[in-house]
Amino acid sequence: MHDMLAKLYNIPDDWSFLQEQEAKGITIRKPMGTEKHVIIEWVKENFQEAWASEVDRSLCHTPMTCFLAVQDRAIIGFSCFDSVALGVFGPTGVLPQCRGHGTGKALLMAALLDMKLKGYGYVIIGGVGPAEFYRKAVAAEDIPDSAPGIWRTWVESRNAEKIPGLSERIRRTES
Repeated sequence: MHDMLAKLYNIPDDWSFLQEQEAKGITIRKPMGTEKHVIIEWVKENFQEAWASEVDRSLCHTPMTCFLAVQDRAIIGFSCFDSVALGVFGPTGVLPQCRGHGTGKALLMAALLDMKLKGYGYVIIGGVGPAEFYRKAVAAEDIPDSAPGIWRTWVESRNAEKIPGLSERIRRTES
């Protein structure tokens, strides 16, 4: 998956998506500190563990660099930025059964407008899945030769078995 680039200075300062989501019974907001453990667990259960780590990091920033979509007091989506690297948007996700109501775009816009207010001029959309979505939503452009990008040396626990002696060293330090 490649990265994309969007110009934050070209995104209008239009927060009307918040009211549009509210009309559908969905609140887009920043998390509260007391929700941290619930959010991380929800991301692990519904998406992937690596994303949960990135969300954890975004929840530790002051102010937090994460947004939630909440419906009937339940999380249905999230978006983060500055979690894997400064100036990078992602991860983001909406439950499959809750897609198609503009919630993903609302979460994207909330994060990007927050970045714009912090003074960022550009955003890197990292490890893009739905490239056409980002092209249409914020005129994002592909960054050539960006895969695997900053993830080229990503450490995964399953790699321990592939490196001679590393598994034994990890077991010794864990005990």
